[in-house]
Amino acid sequence: MTTQQIAQLFAFNGNVLSVTPYGDGHINDTFLVKTDGENSYILQRLNTQIFHNYKGLMDNIQKVSAYLAEIVKKEGGDVERECLTLIPTRDNKPYTVIGEDCWRAYVFVKDTTVYQLIDSPEIFENTGEAFGKFIARLDGFDASTLCEVIPNFHNTTDRYLKFLKAVEENKSGRRDNVLKEIDFVQKRKDFMNIIVDAIAKGEVPLRVTHNDTKLNNVLIDKATGKAICIIDLDTIMPGSLLYDFGDSVRFGCNTALEDEKDVSKVSFDKELYKAYCTGFLRGIGDKITQKEIDMLHIGSIMMTLECGTRFLTDYLDGDVYFKTAYPEHNLVRCHTQFALVECMEKASDEMIKIAKNCKI
Repeated sequence: MTTQQIAQLFAFNGNVLSVTPYGDGHINDTFLVKTDGENSYILQRLNTQIFHNYKGLMDNIQKVSAYLAEIVKKEGGDVERECLTLIPTRDNKPYTVIGEDCWRAYVFVKDTTVYQLIDSPEIFENTGEAFGKFIARLDGFDASTLCEVIPNFHNTTDRYLKFLKAVEENKSGRRDNVLKEIDFVQKRKDFMNIIVDAIAKGEVPLRVTHNDTKLNNVLIDKATGKAICIIDLDTIMPGSLLYDFGDSVRFGCNTALEDEKDVSKVSFDKELYKAYCTGFLRGIGDKITQKEIDMLHIGSIMMTLECGTRFLTDYLDGDVYFKTAYPEHNLVRCHTQFALVECMEKASDEMIKIAKNCKI
């Protein structure tokens, strides 16, 4: 079937005029559907090679989107602009399966844009506020009712065990080349359990987490410049807000690119950390616990260490997970993350102070 024919299967308001490729996503295939009605729509083919449990994934999105819509209504907001609105098929299903492909559709949020780069602290603060507000709105949602789309995604205890297995098996034959890097991770073995243990003990709450808190997953209103909607809910899962906060800081506060070969260019931008922290804490308001505030720096270090460990694990396994452009690519990425970990560790006292001072 053509995309035009597939679009006809959904209950769009108006007749379909055109279906064209949209955006630059690397996982799903996305199309913009224009009709002769008021709205345009997003049509997506979900990548079922990555998201095997697309039924559970779509169930998560349905539940979370419906819950958010009710919260936005109560706040007097605009549901079609402030949260994703799924469009059912003409037989009232949330998605359709054609062969091995899963297709879904959303209302297209007009008059918005996304940031691809952090050009200023204000942009990062704005993004932080959006993700903080997203978590706050979902504070009353029972995260345990969601399926784990990617099991153990941020279970750093499990990540560490997989790393040890990769070291032992040495499938790539590269182990002797990375003894210092292996030692770097092993020295932080106990640290990698901190958030997992805190969740298990009930010291920090299990929450709905986004798990892909990058800049271009926040829609910005063109008129006001304010963040209005969080998109790409494919990795919505139970977890800790420390993961979402930490992953944003990991990529946003690094002064170097993820695959920068010269690690002397890697440093931790404290001003950007302060900006994100300010926005995030303003957005989440009183829906964050004191323990979570006290551990925000740990989330930042943890997500950076986890990412570097995953790159190292894949390097030892023979580059079977991450796409690489050259043989040492995963190792270069690993070095960048580990250098950032060291910068964050040195700055941890200041990070704690910043979080304390930013809390409104």
